[in-house]
Amino acid sequence: MNNPVVTIPKGTRDFSPEEMTKRNYIFDTIKSVFKQFGYLQIETPAMETLDVLLGKYGEEGDKLLFRVLNSGDFMSKVNDKKNISSEHIANLICEKGLRYDLTVPFARYVVQHKNDIIFPFRRFQIQPVWRADKPQKGRYREFYQCDADIIGSNSIINEFELLQMTDLIFAKLGINISIHINNRKILSGITYLLNKPELLTMITTIIDKTDKIGHAKVIDELLAKGIDKQSINTIEQIIYLKGSNEEKLTALKNIFKNCDEALKGIEEVEELFNYIKNIGLSSSVSFDLSLARGLNYYTGIIIEVKAKDVSIGSISGGGRYDNLTGIFGLSGISGVGISYGADRIVDVMKELSLFPRQTQHSIQVMFVNFGKKEELYCLKQANKLRNMGINCEIYPENVKIKKQMAYANNRKIPYVVLIGENEMAAKDGKFTVKEMNSGKEIKSTLNELYLKILQLPE
Repeated sequence: MNNPVVTIPKGTRDFSPEEMTKRNYIFDTIKSVFKQFGYLQIETPAMETLDVLLGKYGEEGDKLLFRVLNSGDFMSKVNDKKNISSEHIANLICEKGLRYDLTVPFARYVVQHKNDIIFPFRRFQIQPVWRADKPQKGRYREFYQCDADIIGSNSIINEFELLQMTDLIFAKLGINISIHINNRKILSGITYLLNKPELLTMITTIIDKTDKIGHAKVIDELLAKGIDKQSINTIEQIIYLKGSNEEKLTALKNIFKNCDEALKGIEEVEELFNYIKNIGLSSSVSFDLSLARGLNYYTGIIIEVKAKDVSIGSISGGGRYDNLTGIFGLSGISGVGISYGADRIVDVMKELSLFPRQTQHSIQVMFVNFGKKEELYCLKQANKLRNMGINCEIYPENVKIKKQMAYANNRKIPYVVLIGENEMAAKDGKFTVKEMNSGKEIKSTLNELYLKILQLPE
């Protein structure tokens, strides 16, 4: 009898201890910056009701939701119905879905806990999300997002602080980035010029694919959706507008001189650039009119971040949503947030070899096991090192030294301590330490070893 093939679903991954060390380095870096800016951590369930999820991400987003079958005899509801549509069947057998992002669940959380929240409320969240997308490089069906949002404030200073956090996070990680911004009010102005406001979601969803499918295919899709060539020319003239950020803003003021909503969007972008000009950012920021962020809930400034040295798509994105909580019954609460794609950031850092050497070895010291008597002595020394903040372990069995050394070498442990009878009896408190990188053996006290570990290169 053949053994079954053991595998995992496409678009998902296992993470080894080495990979988890790298991922946690990124999570810890991002989390430390979030805390610097006063953001507080929350978590929400992996599942939400479909009432919460559906209709928030656009038509294509809804198709990418992973639905969860109801428990129990859910098929009896279907069997009792005649001439039932496939959509109705889906609603009868699935009432829940895996979360598509962290923003919509956050809006639900705010409404549900509004009496316990102090507004403006700054929250961050680091959890997995799921999308039934076609797996490819840099695109997974299960992946982590690291989100920061502030809700209950209309001020553009919040958008600027998100850019400051982004600047700082990627500087700490060593990734050169470009930041792209636009405003959904300006995109809404395009449909005003076309006299087709009802097409905003469809047009922005297609425009948002520019990076993935290219300019020519975007035009093909617009034509396929029945947008006439004259309207497409108008769209192209705006989203592919040339010039500096200031020149684009000046041109747009003339184009949208009769559209108050677009002019408001231009004003918001100008205010954001004013903060950037006066306070400064180390990363480049461009006014990108082809940036659309296809999610339905965005209403103001939108943000996207790309790695300059790797072709992998966006590694961060976000924007302003004026009334997302209104969908759940709490109107008039504006928020803005940004999400960092941890999995893509890992891929970028791997490709550019940006991870510090410390992430290669979670254990810094291993004690060789020479037998029960030495083992007890080493346990005491290991406890002292751990109390100093040093990660260490003792090889669990008294086996050949060659095997223990091979283990330490494969684990990339930088220091191996050898304590036999002579070292235990030594009055100077020194024992033998092997530096695994150089192969050199030295005599060292516990405190001297501690100081050497502190000097390990990052």
